[in-house]
Amino acid sequence: MKKFIRIFTVLVTIALMFSALTIVTMAADPDPTGASYAVSTGQETLSDIAVTANKAQYSANFVWVMLTGFMVFFFQCGFAMVETGFCRGKNAAHIMTMNFMVFLVGAVGYFLTGFALQFGGSGGAAGLGTGGSALNGLLSIPGLGGILGYKGFFLQSGGTYDAGIYALFFFQMVFMDTTVTIPTGAIAERVKYSAVVISSFFISMIYYPLFGNWMWGGGWLSTLGKTFGLGHGAVDFAGSAVVHAMGGMSALAGAIVIGPRIGKFKKDGTSRAFPGHHIPMAIIGTIILFFCWFSFNAGSTLNAGDFRAAVVATNTMIAGAVGGLVAMFYMWGKYGKPDPSMTANGALAGLVAVTAPCAFVNGITSFIIGAVAGVLVCVSVAFVENKLKLDDPVGAISVHAVNGVWGIIALGLFADGTYGDGLNGVTGGVRGLFYGDSSQLIAQLVVVAVLMIWGFGLSFAWYKVLDKVWGLRVSPEVELEGLDREEMGVYGYPDFQMSASPELDFSTPDDAEIKQLEKIKVKATKVAFDNN
Repeated sequence: MKKFIRIFTVLVTIALMFSALTIVTMAADPDPTGASYAVSTGQETLSDIAVTANKAQYSANFVWVMLTGFMVFFFQCGFAMVETGFCRGKNAAHIMTMNFMVFLVGAVGYFLTGFALQFGGSGGAAGLGTGGSALNGLLSIPGLGGILGYKGFFLQSGGTYDAGIYALFFFQMVFMDTTVTIPTGAIAERVKYSAVVISSFFISMIYYPLFGNWMWGGGWLSTLGKTFGLGHGAVDFAGSAVVHAMGGMSALAGAIVIGPRIGKFKKDGTSRAFPGHHIPMAIIGTIILFFCWFSFNAGSTLNAGDFRAAVVATNTMIAGAVGGLVAMFYMWGKYGKPDPSMTANGALAGLVAVTAPCAFVNGITSFIIGAVAGVLVCVSVAFVENKLKLDDPVGAISVHAVNGVWGIIALGLFADGTYGDGLNGVTGGVRGLFYGDSSQLIAQLVVVAVLMIWGFGLSFAWYKVLDKVWGLRVSPEVELEGLDREEMGVYGYPDFQMSASPELDFSTPDDAEIKQLEKIKVKATKVAFDNN
């Protein structure tokens, strides 16, 4: 002990001597406040000041865009937890991994072709430097407008090896990946993992980028104002249509083509509820999504000096909170309990709906948009299941397709003219029907029509072809056992005994026939016959 004390005393003495020596020999006085960093030396030229100011502005913009992009990436965690929590434990590894995999595929697909098709003719983002001028390749139809870009494939073609273009790519890539993720919730618990890999390439390379070009890349929908005098053209600030409704339309098409889970519907047409195995996980996922949504929307200013970001973030919070609260009270009043899953979906619905108009409306309007979304999602979930007889395990169609469309229409109704001067080459702020510009609503309704024709129509054709050529659905045996072992090779919960429901985890005589399974059964019979 005495030896230890002596060693400790020597070390402390050496440290004190070193500190004293450092203070004595210090070349300049320290500045714990940092105030002296910006003091003029008196030698600066006007050119020096201009360079410093420009660098400060661009530096702030780059940091803003990159940091908000980092947070939007965390959407993947939120979606993975929401979807997995709302589904059964026997498919946990499959769903969780699927939500990670779509990011990997989406990033590669967008790098290869998606970014170029979407932004190759956009001219880049003004706040991210002058290098965006290299994105000047836009294929157009005379009298209509641009249909696709062709600069920036592999982030290399056309002189696009530029810091500002790379920053734009990063931010837009994580937006695109939200669209890739959304359909997985509607086809969960019966879809082949390999089919989702293929579909993710399709969405990231073709489906999303082309519509994104028409809206955000200088394409024909954005120029409806200049070309046809329809307001400011199609306007979608952060993606109610481009991101969410496009993902929702793909989810709708996928749910139709793949069919319901075994046991979801009875022969008399009524449906069975499939309880989620981990509601706390889903709620945490919703909180993550809510938090990241502030970056999703406010980051879409692409400019740290745009003070409208404060309005955007606040409107986002109001609409999301009201949407969740209205959905909670709706379910509480109708069914006697404040359904946690619908409370979560109500908040997400409000967030989806306000994503397009968040920069163009005030707080009261955001409250109204969120309240309508909260009711819409509850009504839509029941309609999709009970009337359309579609099986959407997580409510992706109602949250993203229905409320994405509502958000686009809401902008055409409520935009108040205080923001958007010069947007899409049109002077003056964006005004909706209630603020004197009915033509803006017409432009927004054109977007809705394109969403249905391109978004749903192309997705439906894609899933039909994929199902025919590759197969969308696992076999009934794999579906009933759970997709974890057969599809992934591991269990999500290997140390837990999964409970099985006689109605939900086994085929019963009371189950409605699922026509999508007939082809799988015929193929299995043929294989068995050939093997014998």
